[in-house]
Amino acid sequence: MSFYQEYLKYRDLDWNELFQSIQGQQIEGILQKERINIFDFLALLSPAAENYLEAMAQKAHQLTLQNFGKTILLFTPMYLSNYCINQCAYCGFNAKNKLPRKKLTLEEVEKEAQIIAATGLKHILVVTGEAPKKASLDYLKSCLTILKEYFTCIGIEIYPLSRDEYQELIVAGVDGLTIYQETYNEEIYDEIHLRGPKKNYSFRLDAPERACQAGIRSVNIGALLGLAPWRQEVFFTGLHANYLQNKYLDTEISLSPPRIRPHLGAFQPKDIISDQNIVQAILAFRLFLPRAGITLSTREGTALRDNLLPLGITKMSAGSTTAVGGHSQGEDGEQFAISDERNVQEMVENIFRRGYQPILQDWRPI
Repeated sequence: MSFYQEYLKYRDLDWNELFQSIQGQQIEGILQKERINIFDFLALLSPAAENYLEAMAQKAHQLTLQNFGKTILLFTPMYLSNYCINQCAYCGFNAKNKLPRKKLTLEEVEKEAQIIAATGLKHILVVTGEAPKKASLDYLKSCLTILKEYFTCIGIEIYPLSRDEYQELIVAGVDGLTIYQETYNEEIYDEIHLRGPKKNYSFRLDAPERACQAGIRSVNIGALLGLAPWRQEVFFTGLHANYLQNKYLDTEISLSPPRIRPHLGAFQPKDIISDQNIVQAILAFRLFLPRAGITLSTREGTALRDNLLPLGITKMSAGSTTAVGGHSQGEDGEQFAISDERNVQEMVENIFRRGYQPILQDWRPI
């Protein structure tokens, strides 16, 4: 059974009626449980749960300390190419957008790697637009040969692949996959993916599972919040992570709650998600999935990231840029505007001040 069959069980719920039926007494009972189920998780995303965020926060903090200690893993994205054949309404890399398109040469890849490595970071996330002919598997493997000399953990955020293709990249040095479904709502997904292979909802939906089957070490999933009603998107993200975590015990599963940021183009979010909503989403994730990692990127502002640090977050980006070669060549042609502009050293010092330990190298392959 694929995740889609699990998704179909809950797709047609009457969300308004369901959320209206949840009362505070039910939330209090859920917070007394040692482990919560799918419907408890849904209840923690309801408007009724907004009155219990403090109690949720205390329990989320306790569970995070229990499973992860007082550590925050740091990483940074490394953009190799912004060529894209998709027309996604919400993305700065949309094939119709007029921006400088480029792909790093192998010499430029090494220069970018040297600058990032000089900060002490050993974890990177390699990002490309979705243009397989430009950022081919052979090109990516050549880049990985260079990057392995500088980094002990290399994740990818690229176009979805087949299981065999994921295996190729794992052999070449890839440890982790980040892939966002963007929206789990099939109708909205079809509306905002105007043209290109990304319009194939099911191929993207099953990509995390194909990577797990290929033997990847970690998978990070999420929905781009703002494209559809956020409570539903967070619910399906948690449902998806739970499915993967229960089925692929050797793979580390984590989640991200990214919000739409300003970008090239005129697309406006369909659903506004407030800071309080983000807090509720993260707390609900942690209570439902105590062992799952939660990543918070520089899409969010400095104050919010600092305040969320003890409430379930396990991984944060630092010194980020969303432009190709942005660490060595500047910010021209960025995918979206970041919000937290602190560099790696500033992040390290801030995490220490808050009583946590920043992790720049989590593991080393034997």
